Amino acid sequence: MNETASSAKATPAVAFCFVLNQLLARESWARERLERFVGQSAEFRPPLLPPLRLVVGAGGRIEPGGGEPGAIVSLEGVSGDGALADELRYLAKHLRWDFEEELSRVMGDVAAERVGATVRAFGRWQADAARRVTEALADHVLVRSDELERFAADLERLRTAIERLERRLV
Repeated sequence: MNETASSAKATPAVAFCFVLNQLLARESWARERLERFVGQSAEFRPPLLPPLRLVVGAGGRIEPGGGEPGAIVSLEGVSGDGALADELRYLAKHLRWDFEEELSRVMGDVAAERVGATVRAFGRWQADAARRVTEALADHVLVRSDELERFAADLERLRTAIERLERRLV
C-alpha cells in the first residue's frame, strides 16, 4: 500500500478507491484508457451509501476527492456528457470484477462462494422489498384513472343536488 493510501482516513470513498484500484492493477488496458482523464472527477452513487466524489489520478489510478463531476455513475448506468462519461460507459460495459475470486484469495474458495451467494441473495431481497413497497404505496396512495373519473362524476352529482336543494330553500 502506498504512503498516501496508508495515511488516508478510512472512508467509503477510500475503500471504494482501494477496491477499484486493485481491479485496475490487473487490467492495464483500463488504466491506460483512464490516463487521458487525469484530474477529471466523477461521482459514484452506490446504494445505501452517500455519493462518492472520485478523481482520476496519475497512471489511471482512482483517488478520493475531486471537483465538479464530469459524469455520475449509479446502478442505472453512467450519466453525463463528454469524453469521461463515454469512457466510464465503455469501462462499465467491458471491465468485470469477480469479487468472489478476490475473496477466495483471502478466505478460501468455499467461504468466498458462500459470501457471494449471501450478497446476491441480499441484493435480490432488497430489490423484492423495494418492488413490494412501491406496489403497496401505489395501491394506497395513487388513485387509478377509472376511480378518479367515478369520484369526479360523484362530485358533480353532489354539486348538482346541492344547487337544487339551495334553490328550494330560497
